[in-house]
Amino acid sequence: MHFTAETSSNGVVERNFTLDEVTGVLWSPASGSDGAPLVLMGHSGGLHKKAPGILARAHHYVTTCGFTVAAIDAPGHGDRPRNAEDKQWVAALLQARAAGEPIGPIIVDFNGSLAERAVPEWQATLDALQALPEIGPEAPVGYGGMTLGTATGLLLAAIEPRITAAAFGGVFVYEALTEAARQITIPIEFLLPWDDEEINRQAGLALFDACASKEKALHAYPGRHNQPGFEVDNSARFFLRHLGRSGTSPA
Repeated sequence: MHFTAETSSNGVVERNFTLDEVTGVLWSPASGSDGAPLVLMGHSGGLHKKAPGILARAHHYVTTCGFTVAAIDAPGHGDRPRNAEDKQWVAALLQARAAGEPIGPIIVDFNGSLAERAVPEWQATLDALQALPEIGPEAPVGYGGMTLGTATGLLLAAIEPRITAAAFGGVFVYEALTEAARQITIPIEFLLPWDDEEINRQAGLALFDACASKEKALHAYPGRHNQPGFEVDNSARFFLRHLGRSGTSPA
C-alpha cells in the first residue's frame, strides 16, 4: 500500500492510496485513531470512492464515532480504467435506458462481474490496512454499501470472518447474492428503498429474509436508493453498537 496524497480538514485526515491496481482512500481522526474500529465502504455502480454519499458518511463516522473508514474504487470506476467488456455493459445500459427498456438484467450481469472481481481486492486492501500500526489486526471491522456496494459486500461478508457487522441495501438481486445471504450470520442492517422503480421491493424483502443473521433489522424508507440523511445517523449507531468506538469494546 502506497499513500499518494494527504489532506486534513474539520478533524478528519484523508489519505489517498494505491494497492497494485486498486485506488482507495482512508479517512481517520486527526487526533489519532490507534485501535479504532474500521468501516469499509463500497460505493454504488457508476460512482467512485469519494462520491458525495460516501464522503458524507465517512466524515460522520470519523467525527461522531471515532472510526477509521476506507473506500476503494470498484473495477472500472473512479480512477480505474474500464476494460472492453465493462465498456460493452455500460453502452448496453445507456442504450436500454434511452429506449425505456428494462435495465435490471444488464445491471445484474454487470454488477455480478464487478462484485466478483472486487471481493479479492477488498480482502487484499483489508490485509494492507491491518498491517498499518494505527489500525492493526485487532480493530473491529464493519462494512457498508448500497446497490453495487451491497452486491460486493454480501459476497465479501459471506467468506470474510474479519467483518463482524454490515449495513446493506437497495440492490438488484440475483441468485449468487441470495446464496451469499444464507451464509451471513453477523449482525446486519438492511435499507430498503420503498419506491424505487428499478429495484424490486419484493426481491429486497426476500433477500433480507434469506440472511441467516439472528440479529438483523430492516429499514424501509420512501423514495429511491439514495440513502437519506437520517439513515446515516442510524447506521452510525448500528456500527457503534456492534463495533464499539475508539478505545472501547462493542456493547
